[in-house]
Amino acid sequence: MNRLELRDRIDELDYLRGFALLGILLLNVISLLKIPVPQPDSMGETYQRMLYLFGEARFFSIFSFLFGIGFYMFISRANDKGHNGMLLFLRRILVMFVFGIIHSYFHPGEALAIYAVCGLLLLPMFKVKRPINLIIGIILMVLFSYTGSKVLLPLPFILLGIAAGQYGVFEQLAKRRKVLIIVTLIMASVAAASLVYQYQQAPTAPFQPYAVAGTGDPIIEQANLYMKIGIWNSAIVSFAYAGILLMLLQARWFRKLLFPMKALGRLALTNYIGQTVLVLVAGHWLNLIGSIGLFESLVLCVGIYIFQMLFSVIWLEYFVMGPLEWIWRAATYLQWPPLRRQKRMMNG
Repeated sequence: MNRLELRDRIDELDYLRGFALLGILLLNVISLLKIPVPQPDSMGETYQRMLYLFGEARFFSIFSFLFGIGFYMFISRANDKGHNGMLLFLRRILVMFVFGIIHSYFHPGEALAIYAVCGLLLLPMFKVKRPINLIIGIILMVLFSYTGSKVLLPLPFILLGIAAGQYGVFEQLAKRRKVLIIVTLIMASVAAASLVYQYQQAPTAPFQPYAVAGTGDPIIEQANLYMKIGIWNSAIVSFAYAGILLMLLQARWFRKLLFPMKALGRLALTNYIGQTVLVLVAGHWLNLIGSIGLFESLVLCVGIYIFQMLFSVIWLEYFVMGPLEWIWRAATYLQWPPLRRQKRMMNG
């Protein structure tokens, strides 16, 4: 990565990636450690309701949207530099797919392979006019949300990210501060109302997420409704989260406070796969698999998140990109990019 590319990075995208990684970890740890359904009247039961209220289908949606923005920016910048952006992007998602296949061996619910397939399917949309991409993205978002098709949600979020890249939304944030605040407040109000309604439908006992419906069990049926409402309102809640964070980032002190989150987002690929490694290492080392409670997993996740933020800050003091990002870039461009950060020489 050269100095121009470093200068051209949009910090807000890194903050959002770092933010999304926390929520992704909180949910992924459940399957990785085979965490059982919590006991009734426990902290785990309360945490389960809150986790699936505020976390389910929220953070991976933000991550999908960011992938769409990165999709557009990568091809556009490659074309501007005289490269064949489409060809490079095909190599890029091929490498991502390989990462995803390897990662899925340890974490079957991983998202990289899905993003690679979606990137291939949506590649023609790069040349489609931005209003069309926006309209199609919204239509697909409404359709998939209404039908509760969680597995299909990345597709419209990625397409909306492409449209956001075409409109230059993040390049113009500073000039559109008032618009950002107004839109965010509207989305946050609607999202809050939808979350209140969703919580009112919460099961009265611990539940197994996405259990087979039609069993006649009232807890299972109520849990499925609870989860389905979470899919219905996923778009508005996810964009409300992103808008609130972007609004807060307009304050310089807040950007400095969350600088480690930005560093985490700079190494998003390394940290995403690294989360799986750290969870499984902790699980085997501490005998947590199948034995740790849901609420206790929150403590583990916070510890991993803090560790990754510190690691990312220290790593970026010496290197310009993460280790997996370096492999990804080398395989995309078929050349070895510089990794170590060049220190400026001080004159006597």
